[in-house]
Amino acid sequence: MFRTAWRNVRAHTSRMALTALTVAVGVSFVTGILLITATVSDALTGAYQRTYAHTDVVIRPDGRAPQMADGRPASLSAADLRRVRDLPEAGGVLAVASGYTALGCPDGRNADQGGPTQGGTYAVPAGSAGTGGTAGTSGTGGTGGKDPRYTFTSGRPPAKAGEIAVDEASATRCGYRAGDTARISVDGPGLTARISGVFTTEAEPAVTAGGSLVLFDTATAQAHFAGAGRFTEFQVKAASGVPAERLEEAAGKALPGTAVRTAESLTRGQELSVEGLVTGLRSTLLSFAAVALFLSCFLIANTFTMLVAQRTRQIGLLRAVGASRRQITRLVLAEAFLVSVVASMAGVAAGIGVAAVLRPVAAGLGKSGPLPSGDGLSLPAYALLVPLLVGVLTTLLAAWLPARKAARIAPLAALRAAQAPARADAGRLRVIVGVLLAALGVALLVAGMGADDLGNGAPVLALGAVLITGGLLAVLPLLVGPVLALVRPLLARAGISARLAGRNSARNPRRVANTAASLLVGMGLVTTLTVVAGGGLAALDTAGAKVLKADYVVSMRDLGPQSASVERALATSPEVTAVAALREAELTIDQDMQYATVLPASAVRDMLSLRVGSGSADDFGGPRVLVSADDARAYGWAPGSTLPAGLPGGRNARLTVVGVYEPNSLMYGILIDAATVPAVTGAAKNVLLATRERPGPEVRSALVHALGDSPALRVDSGDDLARAAADGTDRMLNLLYALLGLSVVVAFLGIVNTLALSVGERRRELGLLRAIGLTRAGVRAMVRAEALLITALGGVLGMGLGIFVGWACGELIGRYTPGYHLGLPVVRFAAVLLLAGVAGLLASLWPARSAARAPVLTAIGNE
Repeated sequence: MFRTAWRNVRAHTSRMALTALTVAVGVSFVTGILLITATVSDALTGAYQRTYAHTDVVIRPDGRAPQMADGRPASLSAADLRRVRDLPEAGGVLAVASGYTALGCPDGRNADQGGPTQGGTYAVPAGSAGTGGTAGTSGTGGTGGKDPRYTFTSGRPPAKAGEIAVDEASATRCGYRAGDTARISVDGPGLTARISGVFTTEAEPAVTAGGSLVLFDTATAQAHFAGAGRFTEFQVKAASGVPAERLEEAAGKALPGTAVRTAESLTRGQELSVEGLVTGLRSTLLSFAAVALFLSCFLIANTFTMLVAQRTRQIGLLRAVGASRRQITRLVLAEAFLVSVVASMAGVAAGIGVAAVLRPVAAGLGKSGPLPSGDGLSLPAYALLVPLLVGVLTTLLAAWLPARKAARIAPLAALRAAQAPARADAGRLRVIVGVLLAALGVALLVAGMGADDLGNGAPVLALGAVLITGGLLAVLPLLVGPVLALVRPLLARAGISARLAGRNSARNPRRVANTAASLLVGMGLVTTLTVVAGGGLAALDTAGAKVLKADYVVSMRDLGPQSASVERALATSPEVTAVAALREAELTIDQDMQYATVLPASAVRDMLSLRVGSGSADDFGGPRVLVSADDARAYGWAPGSTLPAGLPGGRNARLTVVGVYEPNSLMYGILIDAATVPAVTGAAKNVLLATRERPGPEVRSALVHALGDSPALRVDSGDDLARAAADGTDRMLNLLYALLGLSVVVAFLGIVNTLALSVGERRRELGLLRAIGLTRAGVRAMVRAEALLITALGGVLGMGLGIFVGWACGELIGRYTPGYHLGLPVVRFAAVLLLAGVAGLLASLWPARSAARAPVLTAIGNE
């Protein structure tokens, strides 16, 4: 039977081509995803391993330690450095001060490509020549020591205030050279610095991930990030022959209250974090690959069903000469296996090429997370074997039902003059199962819409959507007849070719349904995504433009705290009439730590437009606070609730809830009057401001200039906030549409395949039509009309399904998302249907051409 299967595949290569192409496309998609994510994982892991290649133990301040008096995070002192340096187990210490630093290009762009933007110390290990026994005091400014993490390709390390060194990738992007001046920013205002040198490094994942790295001399870095004479991290090398664990224990005893970890354990933790990031990305992308493979099952099943029908006499003859049903089943499955192996191997090869091409693109996706390109494409065995196995199993699974149908062909079929007509009914059991699945799916959608939490409702909605789709696919053959009856008047007006196309489709509704099924699923996914995204964009608009009465909000690009000088610079700007700073604080309520936003009472009235669900924002001020809807639900708070609170600075107060507001892009948690929390004098998170003139390019430019043309600060109007949120959503949607587009392409390949096989099956019928006067143009028009009918059936039903599921999802999301409302982009839907119709016509070109070129006498001759 295997030899027979091999001969059948070789004899029908053209009939199997599109099936093999579909399998290859799905397999290449899976292969590319696995290879790209493996490359990303290996590159990030390698970067983290190189970060501590020169280090055995890392010492950092305990994250639970109180802040410094100036509001900075806890840091390590020079005395701590001396204690570590004097440990007999320590062979050398790099004392580092690092933090966020933005680097600007001469044309105003930021130097990074969306990755982390960092600044740090060019540190000299303790004990190096000329260090005077103090680690990291001055770089090479007369010391002769070198930081082992960096290699300078031009210039020298920074040696004094006003000098910086920049990484080579950022220097190339901006066109910087040693000796140029550049704009930088650490905590807000822009600063000018001279570039002393350009360096390369393998010890910083930020650079690998498309970020930028700026180096300062030790004193300058301390002033920016930790405070005079203080550090954010010690990187300790063990003395010769001393295990890292022993050094870790000794350092922990010397510096109690600090976080001491071996470099190996830190690297392992970072590798786990990377794997979590990559696993999430991989799962998301593979879900779309799974959709494409699922849709390809319809094409494979349809292909083998039609091939079995065309070979009824041949299979009957095999049965007549002694082949058992099991052997016939194995014959069809062997054909599917041979096709799948060849197609899967081709798909794996194509996937390697796709991954190699997309690797640089993945490295530029920093806005979605750091995705470094690494040194080359990783080729783990699982990324090659898993897609191969998936392609084979998918094909065998899809071919199993046609194989069973082939096994039921009786030996008497060998005596028939033609193949037996296909059953036109949908099957009573199939209809009953489909109706039950759809009913259960609707019930689950209703239950999911009423869920008490998004996390609980989303899985229920997803399961309901899957069941409704399965039920609709089961009864789809039953719907073909009513749909054709509905459009029959239109077909009558379109001419004889359209009428023939309608009758051809009505003869085999199950085949039409199977062909339209993949398009139905693809269109349903696209429509659901469009409906949900439309409501989400409306919600983002509410959370952006409609929440801000002030003209502008100034914030850090990394969303970190700003220097107090930002607020002062804005307050003294002639364009500004009012300034209000939003600061963060932690309150203790019922022994629980609660996040709070501290702001002047006037800002709530004059600069913000809060959406208050219960109570009133007009009563805000003093001990009267507003709480977010999330906190109100979690703790049972409501207007009138009294909250005994511990305030920063050790004071206590009794706070009264006067309103419950919906959190937004600027605020969440408890809102408390700045007059009630005078101890909060640290850096602001956001600064709201009103200007003398309406927002415009000139006003914005003046504000940016007042802030020193800082590359770290954003100056946004309410429209800018909404637009930025919408742009981010649009980028995500475009990626999702592109991924779903592959599924739709698979669906249209199914239309091509079905029409091509159908034309081969109906050669005698086409010859008779030509013989009685139907022109070649008429034949082409008939095949094109069949393609349009299949496209319309799958497209319209899929869009209706997507609108229904999108509405159900929106009902749940709208209960927890302010401003969310259902919107149906009719123009976009019409454009999608029009594009689907054009694609259907394109899919029919080759089958229509093949049908029209069939010789009349050959077509009507006996087989």
